[in-house]
Amino acid sequence: MARQQLAMASQYLNLDEGLHQVLAHPVRQVITAFPVVLDSGEVRVFEGYRVQHNLSRGPTKGGIRYHPEVDVEEVTALAMWMTWKCAVVNIPYGGAKGAVKVNTKRLSKRELEKLTRRYATSINNIMGERSDIPAPDIGTNAEVMGWIMDTYSMQAGYTVPGVVTGKPLELGGSEGRVEATGRGVVVTAAEGCKSLGTSLNGAKVVVQGFGNVGSVAARLAEQEGAIIVAVSDAVGGIYNPKGLPINELYHRYSGVEGGVRNYTECEQITNEQLLELDCDVLMPSAIQEQITVANADKIKAKLVVEGANGPTTPEADKILYDKGVLVIPDILANAGGVVTSYFEWVQDLQNYFWEEAQVNDRLSNIMRRSYHAVYETMNQHKVDMRTAAMIIAVQRVAEATTMRGIFP
Repeated sequence: MARQQLAMASQYLNLDEGLHQVLAHPVRQVITAFPVVLDSGEVRVFEGYRVQHNLSRGPTKGGIRYHPEVDVEEVTALAMWMTWKCAVVNIPYGGAKGAVKVNTKRLSKRELEKLTRRYATSINNIMGERSDIPAPDIGTNAEVMGWIMDTYSMQAGYTVPGVVTGKPLELGGSEGRVEATGRGVVVTAAEGCKSLGTSLNGAKVVVQGFGNVGSVAARLAEQEGAIIVAVSDAVGGIYNPKGLPINELYHRYSGVEGGVRNYTECEQITNEQLLELDCDVLMPSAIQEQITVANADKIKAKLVVEGANGPTTPEADKILYDKGVLVIPDILANAGGVVTSYFEWVQDLQNYFWEEAQVNDRLSNIMRRSYHAVYETMNQHKVDMRTAAMIIAVQRVAEATTMRGIFP
């Protein structure tokens, strides 16, 4: 999918084939196997990855995910998407991604910490506040970032807060970081509604995924006056055409066994049914490849805002575009996280920290400016928003690569 999207954007830019090949391949792929002594005394070997896609615009940036089914191909695609995501919102990073193949539910907290510190040590030679800066992703959180920062700092001999972002506030994290991705989704959704001649206030919104991104997006959209008619988590979804109490769902049912389905004043639905509900705005904020050629024609939303990475396949994109559905792509819609990670990194390097209102205001400005640049490019080239975002991103990375030249 990632290479398909690059090839599509390259057609509009008349990229030299050699330059296209440079952008289609990662600069570095690290595959590491490391042992961890479990609480039982058993030694188990885990496989980890760190992929750096492009260094032309600055140090690489990207999350670390812990998942039992992750592999180096997935991590490479995610690293490439991070390059475009950073470029489309015009922050000075290249893309990277990391992962460990592990089911964290089968580890104790102490085992998780030991695994994290061994993984961090195994990628220590490419990680650094001026070279490669990890962040949280699926299966990791602020605490995990704190362990990575401490591990790196112990080996450096001094505290290096800027080596990771998404840290606890006490360790140099940024105000507003936890809500940043969801906030970016809602800011772009509001702009998308305006482009369609309507408003997020009063819009019926469906959110797939009730994790960090989806739950925040649902909460902030509700604050903007939207009616959240359906949400879902890994267990399944719930639907109430009159609206759902998002704060209650978040505080009482999020993260507990059974999830949001424990709430009773609603209709229980599957994740598949949720995508096809009658609504104004659909926010797929769970995992990749949820809107496919099999269900794209059944999507009733006028606006799709991608909180997740890669939730819409290229074939489905074409179907939605032909139907007149406006899709705000992942590399734009969910870029709020990396924008605020950039803010955190800048604050760490300066040892000067901003108030939450400043962070949110600067984030919103960047997201709005980026949205309108993509929307104008879409109209100029008469393409969908994903292709428009890719055109902007690929052009910025290609220009930086060309200006720097090819060593030697």
